[in-house]
Amino acid sequence: MTTQQMDTVGAGRGGRMSRQRKRDAVLRLLRGEDLDMVSRSLGVTAATLSSWRHAFLDGGEASLATKPTDGEERESDRLKARLGEMLLERELLEQKIALLEGNSGPLGRRRSRR
Repeated sequence: MTTQQMDTVGAGRGGRMSRQRKRDAVLRLLRGEDLDMVSRSLGVTAATLSSWRHAFLDGGEASLATKPTDGEERESDRLKARLGEMLLERELLEQKIALLEGNSGPLGRRRSRR
C-alpha cells in the first residue's frame, strides 16, 4: 500500500488516530494540501483537522518562549528556597560540630569504661 492509499483508509468514523498520524495530517495541511481533501482522505471532519492544526501551532509557539511558564517559575523559586534552607542548616550543623569537637564536654575526650 502506498502512503496515499494508507491515508485514504483513515481512522474510520469514530476511530482514534495516533499522535503521529495527527502530526502527519497537520504537516500535510501546512505543506499546502487542501483541508477538505485531507479531511476526506482521513475520514475526519475539517473542524477536527483545523483544531489539530491550531493545537500543533500553539504547542510549537509555546516551545519557542524564552521566559519560563508560571508553573516552572514557581517550582524554580520553591527549589531555590529549599536549597537555601538546606545550606543554612548545613552551615549551622558544621558550626555545632566544630564547637562540640573543641570542648572537652560529653562529646569531647571520653574516658574508656574499662
